[in-house]
Amino acid sequence: MTESNRRKPKLVADKRYPSKARKPAASKRAAKPSGKKSTARKTATRKTTRKTKRKRSGGNGGGIFRRLFRWIWGLIWGLTWRVGAIVAALIALAIGVVYTTLPDVDALLDGRARGSVTLLDRDGKVFAWRGDQFGGVITADTVSPHLRNAVIATEDKRFYRHFGVSPRGVASAVRINLSEGRGPLSGHGGSTITQQTAKLLCLGEPYDPTEWESEAAYEADCRQGSLWRKGKEAVYAMAMEVKYSKNEVLTIYLNRAFLGAGARGFEAASQRYFGKSAAEVSPAEAAMLAGLLVAPTRYAPTNNLQRSQDRARLVIGLMEDQGYLTAAQASEARARPAELSDAAAARAGGYFADWVMASGPEFFTRNTTEDVVIRTTLDQRIQTSAEEALKYIFQEKVREGSKAQAAIVVMSADGAVRGMVGGRKTRVSGAFNRATQALRQTGSSFKPFVYATALELGYSPLDTVMDEPYCVDIPGSGQWCPKNYTNKFYGQVTLADALKNSLNIPAVKVAEISGLDNVRTIASGFGIASDLAQGPALALGASESTLIEMTGAYAGILNGGSAVEPYGLTELKLLGDETPVMVTTTGIGERVINDSAAKQLTWMMERVVSEGTGGRAKLPGWQVAGKTGTTQAARDAWFIGFTADYVTGVWMGYDDNTPLSGVTGGGLPAEIWQETMLRVTEGMTPTPLPMMAPTPPVQVAQPQPRRKQGGFAKDINNLLKNIFGGN
Repeated sequence: MTESNRRKPKLVADKRYPSKARKPAASKRAAKPSGKKSTARKTATRKTTRKTKRKRSGGNGGGIFRRLFRWIWGLIWGLTWRVGAIVAALIALAIGVVYTTLPDVDALLDGRARGSVTLLDRDGKVFAWRGDQFGGVITADTVSPHLRNAVIATEDKRFYRHFGVSPRGVASAVRINLSEGRGPLSGHGGSTITQQTAKLLCLGEPYDPTEWESEAAYEADCRQGSLWRKGKEAVYAMAMEVKYSKNEVLTIYLNRAFLGAGARGFEAASQRYFGKSAAEVSPAEAAMLAGLLVAPTRYAPTNNLQRSQDRARLVIGLMEDQGYLTAAQASEARARPAELSDAAAARAGGYFADWVMASGPEFFTRNTTEDVVIRTTLDQRIQTSAEEALKYIFQEKVREGSKAQAAIVVMSADGAVRGMVGGRKTRVSGAFNRATQALRQTGSSFKPFVYATALELGYSPLDTVMDEPYCVDIPGSGQWCPKNYTNKFYGQVTLADALKNSLNIPAVKVAEISGLDNVRTIASGFGIASDLAQGPALALGASESTLIEMTGAYAGILNGGSAVEPYGLTELKLLGDETPVMVTTTGIGERVINDSAAKQLTWMMERVVSEGTGGRAKLPGWQVAGKTGTTQAARDAWFIGFTADYVTGVWMGYDDNTPLSGVTGGGLPAEIWQETMLRVTEGMTPTPLPMMAPTPPVQVAQPQPRRKQGGFAKDINNLLKNIFGGN
């Protein structure tokens, strides 16, 4: 075999292609063109490729637009990232500036502009609060886990994952607001807990009374939702995230949030509503507290417990959805909703608490900047008795829809007020108090002070006066002729019977013979501070007074004739101090009438109840003294009476002076008094009244007829006959 016939080995390059695509080497060499022709072919190929590309791109016009778009995009991108960088730098600078102004956490936990007042009853139990209550510091670590979880589930479920601001939350809030037909920033705000805390801190601007019209105006400005304010709020929130840990931010929030009824912070709210620390609340209680954040006043359980419980159910659902409660725990919390503590549920003595706050020193009550604890004279059992009695009478004996009002005051003989009801709505705070603020004509309830004056001057309850037609000339007004309520005359009656039956003509005569100035002096001495009428109508209660003044004046009769200043505050201390700032032990003042006169007057007033116009006020087994009162046209009806232990005053009428229909002091007011005192005296041992019956007059032989008198002696005799019926 020759060399030329041998099979040549394949080249490496040849192996890259399939064998069928190769041509014999000889053919290749034969077909290979010259170098110039090859170059021309390559040039033609390039031109063809360019044409093809131009066709695909749409020609030269498409390339121009593409390049223009790329240029515009590059310009926008360049401006955007440069502006973004500048904005980011400015925000970082702003955050840094705010960061330097933030104080330590401890300085931010109690930011109240004013202090609180905690009111205790006579046994030392809390019954009311006033001012901004701060229950003490609670932290994110010491608070109940249920409460911490409820707050996060309700207010900011991504709290531990964001940097102070949640763009996702803001976008969601804007979407919801727009879908509900509001502005993008109206309604839902999408604020994180950190942003809400920044708002509670008013972005670090403290309250200054010299710069703000009121604290309310300051807080309203802190809550404004303008775009600029939102931006500042976001910067402040991010600075807080840099300065404080998440738990520190949450701690500030838990202590600063307003939760209704004057409670600042969850510790104060928990103490106020449940009587326990925020570290001890159950899931149901935690849900109720967290539910207050959306609208504290509306959802406060002391305003509407059912509404607050319904809101708590929504919070329990959120806690369950986010894994903070198991299905069993959530079911238990729904089945057993949170209930108010006894003190919070009772809201005892709302009128009483308002009165104590108004009558105490202003710098320790209405405008205190300290936390104050006031011990009072309130007896919650008596307070409840008065409230229940009033409710019972209006439900059972007053026509439905009546707008008539009533007030009750119960006090001890020394003026210590034990219970107070200032109107038919008893669960109130800051309402008009008819027991202390309403000036009303006293009617016949004033008559005991007329007879007190006569007794002080030495007259006896058994002295007599003539009840007959009687007129008085009043300078500038003409003739005034008083009449009895029955429009009848009863002839010669004793002073005791005249008071027992509330006769008007004898009262006027006794007032005139005793001296109107003397009557005013006695009444003022017993504590009736209102302007007293100048004319003889003074004796019939033409003057105005308040129920608490009148009840205090009757207390002076019970205690033996000494003046009384009604009081409710017994001890005032600053929170944490052992030494009281103020102490009151009694309201008894100077003596007004002698002890004998007071005891005889009490005897006379006992007959009013046992035999006279006050019969509906009788208490089985108890001696009761009192007096009815009904003013002209029955615009006011009174009954004020006392046992040996308590004096109770009742007023009834309309706020607009509409006459009462078929009501006198011996009617519904006496029945309210009886219902109150039946409850007050339940379980007590009856005690006799401190009264003294008068000595019967000595019977003497009638003198022989004398010669006819004339002149001055005759005039004196006629005057005595006219006034005292000849005795």
